Amino acid sequence: MSEKLGTAERPLRVAIIGAGPAGFYAAEAILKEGYVVTVDIFERLIAPHGLVRYGVAPDHQNIKAVSKVYDRTIANPAVRYFGNVEVGKDITHDELKRHYDVIFYATGAQSDRRLGIPGEDLPNSLSATEFVAWYNGHPDFKDLPVDLSCEAAIVVGVGNVAMDVARILAKSVKELECTDIADHALAALAQSNIKDIYIVARRGPAQVKFTNAEIREMGHLEIADPIVLENELKLDRASSAAIEGDIAMQKNLDYLRAYAEIGATGKPRRVHFRFLLSPVEIVGENGKIVAVRMEKNELRPSISGEIKATGTGKYETIEAGLVLRSVGYKGVPIEGVPFDKRTGVIPNEVGRVIDPETGKIVTGEYVAGWIKRGPTGVIGTNKPDAIESVNSMFEDLQKGKLTPAPEPDPDAIPALLKARGVRYVTKEEWKIIDAKELEEGKARGKPRMKIVEREAMLSLLNGAS
Repeated sequence: MSEKLGTAERPLRVAIIGAGPAGFYAAEAILKEGYVVTVDIFERLIAPHGLVRYGVAPDHQNIKAVSKVYDRTIANPAVRYFGNVEVGKDITHDELKRHYDVIFYATGAQSDRRLGIPGEDLPNSLSATEFVAWYNGHPDFKDLPVDLSCEAAIVVGVGNVAMDVARILAKSVKELECTDIADHALAALAQSNIKDIYIVARRGPAQVKFTNAEIREMGHLEIADPIVLENELKLDRASSAAIEGDIAMQKNLDYLRAYAEIGATGKPRRVHFRFLLSPVEIVGENGKIVAVRMEKNELRPSISGEIKATGTGKYETIEAGLVLRSVGYKGVPIEGVPFDKRTGVIPNEVGRVIDPETGKIVTGEYVAGWIKRGPTGVIGTNKPDAIESVNSMFEDLQKGKLTPAPEPDPDAIPALLKARGVRYVTKEEWKIIDAKELEEGKARGKPRMKIVEREAMLSLLNGAS
């Protein structure tokens, strides 16, 4: 029977879990292949677009423009959207297997890695993930307790997310008010007392993870100077050899050297880049963060060739009242789905889900995006990644390796969710929310005014129905 899947008589039924970039790129690739398919996208939140809506910095509207591509995909008549539906809670893995021939997991890396040091659980010690979600209007983080009354903040990590949070802290209200930043975050940032932001790296300037665009932006802030210590830009022999011919890394170093040469120009805020430091303790007094104790590092090449940071036993303390860690992200397991706790991904081979206990492929289950490969690359990196997994799926379809779902009736899913009292949101309803946000934004000279609370979104829909 499997050879008939993907025909008018028996369309291939696909469920995609996660409505972020990876999920949409997978849907787009599936729809292009010429088979008769139906695609149902499930999303825990009401709004789709994942990291584009809740992760990309509000002052990077050009990156957010990719959502128009996702809107074209969701508009396809073969695609249904089930927002506000959590897989594992509102619908089980077994139920998905019963109603779909194929399941694609595209749930991203939703949790952050910890520093594992004393004081990490003090108030105002937060993950960059939480902070980003807070200022981007993620409904789960609206009430995050962010205290900006201190004079200094420390951002641990040197990836693009670390640069984003540092830049948001460094910008003026004027620079942010024309973006789609959440109102509650803008109000808090308007009262911010932070003057010094430290971006701290455990390794050197030749090992940073941020892009040229991110470091270039630091030189164009209205009220903040980038500060770099010239002596921290000296490269050891192994680092120099490692970046030889790496044009992007050489450009990063050029920007850092230029900032070191220019120095402070007297702007009221400063973004300090510090290298070869590892936090060993977040120091608190009376339940509040007052400083972070850092161990100074030196770089040594390992046997594998990787340049590793090694503690020297010498320390430095930086006074600060806010700590944001940005040291990596990992996926969250779904009940019934294989998961590697160490790497934080779903084990797979070329996108095919693998059972780690048997080493065998799990028939009809695939993975795309960060939950497949870990948190690497930019938004666009998810496109070839998703296409690779979709190609694996169609290869399995052509070879008759897919097991048809026993109950493929498309009407079964809405009926199941309704019977369970799950208030799912359709793509037509999302368009109502989207139109309202764009309309409100236009009235205020912003790209959009995000509706943050789930209740407010549902209230709008209930009023429109």
